Amino acid sequence: MKLSRREIVKLGAGAGASLAFGWHPDLTQSQDIVLKAIPSTGEKIAPIGIGTARNRFSTGADPAEIAERKRTLAAFTEMGGSVLDTAPTYGTAEVLCGNLIQEIGNRDKYFIATKISLGRRARQGGDLKQAGIDQMTESLRRFGTDVIDLMQVHNLGDTENQLASIREWKQEGRIRYTGITTSSTRQYEAFERVMRNEELDFVQLDYSLDGRLAEERLLPLAADRGMAVMVNLPLRRGRVFRRLGDRPLPGWAAELNCKTMAQVTLKFIISHPSVTVAIPGTYKMDYLNDNFGAAFAPLPDAAMRKTMADWYDALPEG
Repeated sequence: MKLSRREIVKLGAGAGASLAFGWHPDLTQSQDIVLKAIPSTGEKIAPIGIGTARNRFSTGADPAEIAERKRTLAAFTEMGGSVLDTAPTYGTAEVLCGNLIQEIGNRDKYFIATKISLGRRARQGGDLKQAGIDQMTESLRRFGTDVIDLMQVHNLGDTENQLASIREWKQEGRIRYTGITTSSTRQYEAFERVMRNEELDFVQLDYSLDGRLAEERLLPLAADRGMAVMVNLPLRRGRVFRRLGDRPLPGWAAELNCKTMAQVTLKFIISHPSVTVAIPGTYKMDYLNDNFGAAFAPLPDAAMRKTMADWYDALPEG
């Protein structure tokens, strides 16, 4: 018997070897998890990852909250997920994630993405190249690993120098993939120039039902250049939910096996042909069970994507 997503979540709360995590990995075999290929290598990953911004992963959190983060990280890989995105400037998120993954002992199941994130220092000068190398070295230490899967230049900070260092480390086998990030439309013009001029494995950018400017140039360019796309701010820091309000799911949501509005919005994002993975902020089991539901087939086709966009655009502003 093929279980529904709702039945899987309900059963997972107390099942088998994953009692502590709230998910039973064997149950996912009754569902088809979508896998997307990284263009530069063909490696396939689940299209829903975990984002760790906004200080939700803090080493100073209450012990019960830290235990919840640990359950969430452990369950994520049992479900079939792998991509965890963080940064040394997201509060203490990189530290806590590194600590918890080492405690769980599942580093090999993760696709760890982090960043060289120089912030204001990138505008102040100094030895920025060494500062970036120091950050990468510290990231390896925090995760207790010899290899980071994806190293990104955060918000185009000192891009040329930092990409040079990342490529050196890639040649040495300490980094698997290279990338750049932005979360601001103000950077799109500069971001596009880097995409055209540099060989990159990944680009990370903002894209959602509520913000689709990336569809015009950046997403088609990523496809043309053979670059994977990681999507940040898929829910626009809650703006999508504020606009949706408490209205019921549209009738066509059932065709996509969507049980929640989060799954509707995430399926819209990951169904774009250029998008490889979305990284909604996910720090507790309820969010993980909800968000990861979007990783299962079916995904909307082009006609359904238009229906979804038109439906959202017709809603009153939140």
